[in-house]
Amino acid sequence: MTEPTFAEVQAELAALDDPKTREANERRGDTHGVNLAQLRALAKRVKSNHELALELWATGDTAARLLAILICRPKSFTAEQLDAMIREEATPKGHDWLVNYVVKKSPHADELRLAWLDDADPLAASAAWALNAERVSKQAERLEPDELPAMLDTIEAEMKDAPKQVQWEMNTSLAMIGINHPPFRARAIDIGERLEVLKDYPTPPNCTSPFAPTWIGEMVRRQAAK
Repeated sequence: MTEPTFAEVQAELAALDDPKTREANERRGDTHGVNLAQLRALAKRVKSNHELALELWATGDTAARLLAILICRPKSFTAEQLDAMIREEATPKGHDWLVNYVVKKSPHADELRLAWLDDADPLAASAAWALNAERVSKQAERLEPDELPAMLDTIEAEMKDAPKQVQWEMNTSLAMIGINHPPFRARAIDIGERLEVLKDYPTPPNCTSPFAPTWIGEMVRRQAAK
């Protein structure tokens, strides 16, 4: 079986575009009209193809970039390529997938996390805090002794007035610290209660609020119930 060409994949993406899906996505800031289940099915058929992924990414089209993320080889990107990609992909879904499916799997992830932490670009800074949340929750063995107190100091000083996307990832880091690191739980809850970030965030029934004190309390309760 021959590999699909760029033109063939572009034609398939165009055929999948649905006006109603596009309208719903655009209300959330995502500029594409492709159902994500169908996009994943297309990626499964195309399979890993890094060269095609680069061509799709270069189009600037959101659906093409989401497909590129699914079929690329994360470890094949240089740090410079990932830095440029993070700064140019501003759609919520594209940025989220790029961080979670590509940057987190890159050997350059920690180098980029440190480089982006103090970046004035909210797209880069939010990626850094998403990587911080990953580090706190899944890479505890790599944490330096003073790393969590330093993170909490920064969150306490900056989260309230941070750009929206940076604030969200800082809040996630705050919650992950409280959930996964009991010695810092009380301070994490106190910071969340005082700053009140996402306190009134609309949360569907049966879902956990992203308000850090509530999030921490619920996850700790679930852990204790196991």
